[in-house]
Amino acid sequence: MGRVAAAGAVLVALVGVRGGDPGGPPELGGSVFQFFGTAECHFINGTERVRFVDTYFYNRLQYMIFDSDVGHYVGFTPYGEKQAQAANSDPQWMEDRRTAVDTYCRHNYEVSTPFLVERRVPPSVSISLVPSSSQPSPGRLLCSVMDFYPAEIQVRWFQGQQELSGHVVATDIVPNGDWTYQLLVLLEIPPQRGLSYTCQVEHVSLEQPLSLHWGTARPHSAGGSGGGTGGAGRGIGLCWE
Repeated sequence: MGRVAAAGAVLVALVGVRGGDPGGPPELGGSVFQFFGTAECHFINGTERVRFVDTYFYNRLQYMIFDSDVGHYVGFTPYGEKQAQAANSDPQWMEDRRTAVDTYCRHNYEVSTPFLVERRVPPSVSISLVPSSSQPSPGRLLCSVMDFYPAEIQVRWFQGQQELSGHVVATDIVPNGDWTYQLLVLLEIPPQRGLSYTCQVEHVSLEQPLSLHWGTARPHSAGGSGGGTGGAGRGIGLCWE
């Protein structure tokens, strides 16, 4: 399985410069010029196979790249070809780039793995009844899945034992900014009295799927919540039509 587990970037912006250095990257128009570089480590099956990629951009145009699988810099523009030739002619610099799979990638993998790869934070799940803004109906059931890590997660709605896969709509998985994520999954059909509904969550932090139920005897009032793991915490503002 491939994964980018370590990456660095640098951004330099020159504002209000019109002419530029005659020996620099070609002017693409406008008065804002940006240089952007990334250094990425790609891992397959842990550190069994490691690939280091050093990429350079100017005004969103990629002009040069070093790929450890290739072993040298490749230019994509006349300026990039000139810079690649200069880099490839520097033995000390190229030795640094070629050994980066060990000195940069494998080193950072060992440092960051406990937090980035092995870290597990179970989700907090709640069910609420949200009103419809355009239809005179009891509302729709919303399953709020909060504060989990890593981002991969599966949320399903059931009516009794039947999965309602064709009647759900979900937000994107949204980062909270604190190394956790949140997801809202709405059941589009209104709940019917006498039937039970279940929001089922599967996540790598859970030994078994977490199921939260909306029972038949619950009052149909906006803002109600199903029993289970507690409140939803912070959420995303939505208007469901």
